Amino acid sequence: MLRGSPMLGHDPQPSLLLDAQGRPLEFNAALMALLAEKPLTEVLGFLPVNHRVLVRACLDQQRAIEGVEAQFEAQILIWTFIPDPQDNRVLARCRDATAQVLAEREATKARRLYRLIIENTTDLISRHTPDGRFLDASPASWTLLGYWPEELRGQMAQGLFHGQDLASLVQRARDALEQDGYHTMTYRIRHRDGHYLWFETASRAIRETYTGAVVEVVSVSRDITARVQAEENKRRLAEVVEVNTDPVLFIDPEGQVTYLNPAARRILGIDEQQPMPTLAQLFASSDLARLQRDGWSGAERHGVWSTDARLQPPGGGTSVPVSLVLLAHRSAGGERYYSLVARDMTERELREVQQRRHQDELAHTARLVTLGELASGIAHEINQPLAAVVNYANASQRYLQTLDSNPQAAARVAQGLERITHHATHASEVIRRLRAFLRKGQRRMQALNFTDVAREAVRLCAWEASNCQVTIEDRLPDNLPPIYADRVLLEQVLLNLLRNAIDANREQNPGQPSLIVMAAELGSAATVEISVQDQGPGVSEPELEQIFTPFYTSKPDGLGLGLSMSRSIIEGFGGELQARRQPVGLLMCCRLPLAGPTKQQQE
Repeated sequence: MLRGSPMLGHDPQPSLLLDAQGRPLEFNAALMALLAEKPLTEVLGFLPVNHRVLVRACLDQQRAIEGVEAQFEAQILIWTFIPDPQDNRVLARCRDATAQVLAEREATKARRLYRLIIENTTDLISRHTPDGRFLDASPASWTLLGYWPEELRGQMAQGLFHGQDLASLVQRARDALEQDGYHTMTYRIRHRDGHYLWFETASRAIRETYTGAVVEVVSVSRDITARVQAEENKRRLAEVVEVNTDPVLFIDPEGQVTYLNPAARRILGIDEQQPMPTLAQLFASSDLARLQRDGWSGAERHGVWSTDARLQPPGGGTSVPVSLVLLAHRSAGGERYYSLVARDMTERELREVQQRRHQDELAHTARLVTLGELASGIAHEINQPLAAVVNYANASQRYLQTLDSNPQAAARVAQGLERITHHATHASEVIRRLRAFLRKGQRRMQALNFTDVAREAVRLCAWEASNCQVTIEDRLPDNLPPIYADRVLLEQVLLNLLRNAIDANREQNPGQPSLIVMAAELGSAATVEISVQDQGPGVSEPELEQIFTPFYTSKPDGLGLGLSMSRSIIEGFGGELQARRQPVGLLMCCRLPLAGPTKQQQE
């Protein structure tokens, strides 16, 4: 078979002659070289697997068949079948196309991958002429801008730019691409709906090989609207913190102060050059302990925690009352940090002091009015012991005149003097109680025995109750724990409740005996609950809603300030005063906090 025709011998490409059935007839030296050490019977392995079909088609159609790919082991061959109708045979020629085919396959794979990336990326990839006209765009143009790629082709990119960005942006981009071949810019671009988005675009110039002129620009654009807005919000927030008139402190997870805004530096007297203070320098030990015990954990659970405290300058000076708000934050890296906003409450504290002073003055005026109304009863309570003193004094004088004749005269005089002392002391005690009740000055919050205060109020209105045939039943236990209040103000509230109950009983039961029940018991949440129930006409539901409204009264000669002021006083003690309708009469309920270390410390 090696004796070939001249046609085979001069062909530089590996070739062989095949008969009409596709059997090898002759092959040239180039094919022998391709076979190398392999036996001649392996020559069919180099041919396409369907070479017999190709041979018949070639002879039947009287035409050459080109570009048929066959692979043998790692080699890839491209075959051409040329018919020889005269001798009814076919010349099969091949060339080694391994490198070419593998390169084409890799290129095809790369093109497919590139197309996959282009079609699925969220960034807009686009091609432009040097003057900015769209040549092509990826499908992300629809997602980002509302335009399909076909709609953008031929449009000028500058036509979508914001007017304020257009003037300087285009020329700067052209200059950078011409000089450096690369440019990144941030700008606003118009969406199809009319609103503007922030884009960040990186562009690279494609140059002509020989002249170096820019012939095309490839750009990758990303929507950074959310990032720009977040940065703008951060900038605005930073400005708000800086100009905030309230002190703002940033605190790291270890409890170290890392930032003070100008308001905080001003209040604390710390300039920019001084080191950051510690929390122990800024807060009293009790406030710091509460912050460490409850603040961090509360802010961690709920995001925010608040309390009242005092902020003290590290260098000394007057502490400032503040309302603290502790906020817990988490950085982008997941680390915890805190901000402490301190609202200066100096003005509020002054207003509260002034309000308490006005309230105390009003309460004092109301006590004067009350004593004026109780003048008859008070005069009766003083006249009784004074009359007794006069009687015992007269009797003692008579006994002194009979000392010589009456052996019992001296004992009678001693007994009279003892009775005089007793009644004078009683009168003195009445005057002392009146002076204490009329005391004017700042309120004195202290631990009090409620039963003693209540019974003192009952004694002040006892004569008025007796005149109206009203019995005040005492259901006050002697073992109640102490409450926390001002004695005079509490006595005034109780007296007001008792006198209102006496008036209600007198109105409902004129000329007839009636009863007022005053009781107290230990309540829930560390309180004492006090009640005063009358047998009066009661109130309607609309009246109940207005009973504590200032200047509202059902009495013809009343001012309507008693219950309103009483509620304010009780709430100032941290308690509550409420009215409840009953089947008979009205029940006034008062709840007062127990005295304890917490109350003493707050005061």
